[in-house]
Amino acid sequence: MNRYGATVMRQWARLLPEVYAEIRNPSVFFGVLGEQIAQRIDELADELAGDDMPGEGYLAKVGRLTAARCRAEEMVMHDYGLLPPDGEDDGDEDSVLTAAGERPVAVDRDHPSWAEVDAEQRERVGDPAAEEGRS
Repeated sequence: MNRYGATVMRQWARLLPEVYAEIRNPSVFFGVLGEQIAQRIDELADELAGDDMPGEGYLAKVGRLTAARCRAEEMVMHDYGLLPPDGEDDGDEDSVLTAAGERPVAVDRDHPSWAEVDAEQRERVGDPAAEEGRS
């Protein structure tokens, strides 16, 4: 599980215990979700960074790529309703707010990512409901 999956898992366990409890295999679910988040961040960072600039030096390029990655991470984490990555959350739940000033306590189960992650989790570990029907 990558750092994004681990971050989401900790946040859901703390802020959304009812939703977290419904997940059949949290390590697989959040592993897949973390991979999806990382992929979206990589794609967006490439897009935001753009092409190399003529005469751009090494440090300027590193700065441009780093800034693009940080911005992409911020945008994707916001899209998923997530808190800042580890180390940026002071642990005070009252100070945990989204950009709109709301607490991130609702999970949109109709969000395409939820369905994708759930389907991939079923594929990797099997569907317990289907297995019960076979018994």
